[in-house]
Amino acid sequence: MAVFNKFNSFVEAVAEKLHDLGADQLTLALTNTAPVAANTQLSDITQISYTNLSTRNLTRTSSSQTSGLYKLVVADTTLTSTGGSTGPFRYVVVYNSTTASGLLIGWYDYGTALTLNSGESLSVDFDQVNGLLTIQ
Repeated sequence: MAVFNKFNSFVEAVAEKLHDLGADQLTLALTNTAPVAANTQLSDITQISYTNLSTRNLTRTSSSQTSGLYKLVVADTTLTSTGGSTGPFRYVVVYNSTTASGLLIGWYDYGTALTLNSGESLSVDFDQVNGLLTIQ
């Protein structure tokens, strides 16, 4: 997977207790329009249609700190298109779907636009060692 880019507002949202990364539901949004670090909420992202796409919810496998380093690890997930195509999209955005506005956390750039035809899947491979994100 590409490098994780965080949204600037994520740091403030964590500091002001707007995210509970150990409990809130994190979800993927797909877009073909480049996010910018100044985006703050889901409405800032131009999403594609998810009509034919499987669930985009992420499963947390651990949320803990050791020696002052917090690490959030989420399971790899597979997005599958059924009944029609999904896309095109180039960017995979992680956001907090528990918050009313869908506060943005970060995004990945796949480098080129992708379209999943019916029956095709995309494996979103998260770093199981270093985590989705760390805070120090």
